Amino acid sequence: MRIDILTLFPEMFEGVLGCSILKRAIDRQYLEVHTHNIRDYTYDKHHRADDYPFGGGAGMVMMVEPIARCIEQLQSERTYDAIYLMAPDGQQFNQHKANSMSMLQNIILLCGHYKGVDERVRELYITEDLSIGDYVLSGGELAAMVITDALARVIPGVISDGTSALTDSFQDDLLSAPVYTRPADFRGHRVPDVLLSGNDKLIADWKMEQRLKRTQERRPDLLHNEE
Repeated sequence: MRIDILTLFPEMFEGVLGCSILKRAIDRQYLEVHTHNIRDYTYDKHHRADDYPFGGGAGMVMMVEPIARCIEQLQSERTYDAIYLMAPDGQQFNQHKANSMSMLQNIILLCGHYKGVDERVRELYITEDLSIGDYVLSGGELAAMVITDALARVIPGVISDGTSALTDSFQDDLLSAPVYTRPADFRGHRVPDVLLSGNDKLIADWKMEQRLKRTQERRPDLLHNEE
């Protein structure tokens, strides 16, 4: 899978892409991630990529021209399955969306900034707007990092234990069961006996019971997703 990220601040991605699962995915060539500085596609010597909004109002707006030039340059090199805009008014990103997006070959993530992007960017290029939550960030860079990490986890081969990602919270609209490791007794707080029993069926039943209980207590809305 190839992800091209369009941003005003490509340096923000250096640490994230160089650590942990994302670094492993890139090193093993399961994932390609390329960042593109939108300012490199501006016309003026000051590399200005934003301007005041027509009609007045607070804040600045990302200009359509440099974004268009960047997208069209990339499209001249390969075919893209989708172009996503990181925006607070977009569709809520979740695990099901991550699963479906991970099946695509080439995608673009456009990071909004300031007051937003010129609406003509949406009209001409964007397949879908995505949001990671009902709050406003300084820019779409953090959202793009979250989405890139979520996609990498479910690409086959990225995680050594292939069943690990499949048992993450939200994969089947349930939260994960509690997990424990050594020591079995920490200051009188013991690991549940069933997990030490060696009985696979009892353990599986306990985990499902705990998943249902935890979801009901913490995220009951997930239990009604299919209704």
